[in-house]
Amino acid sequence: MAVDVTVSTTPNENALKFTLNCPAIAEGYKTYNNLEDAGDSAVAKALFALPGVASVFLMTDFITVTKKPENSWEDLQPACVDAIKASY
Repeated sequence: MAVDVTVSTTPNENALKFTLNCPAIAEGYKTYNNLEDAGDSAVAKALFALPGVASVFLMTDFITVTKKPENSWEDLQPACVDAIKASY
């Protein structure tokens, strides 16, 4: 099944919510603040491979990506969508 990703803004201008049509994780939630933390998550690793990603938050049906303030969503948002789709 292809993964569909819907992007929404959040109250934090440096964070976007990526809602999936499949589970992002089996249960609960996880927060990753760097690549080293992401050891067990393929999607978090893929997102941290993108320049400008500061943190990744996984819930059962969505992923919130926070970028570094000096980076722009213009290029990072589509790259995040591609990384998410490639990870599932």
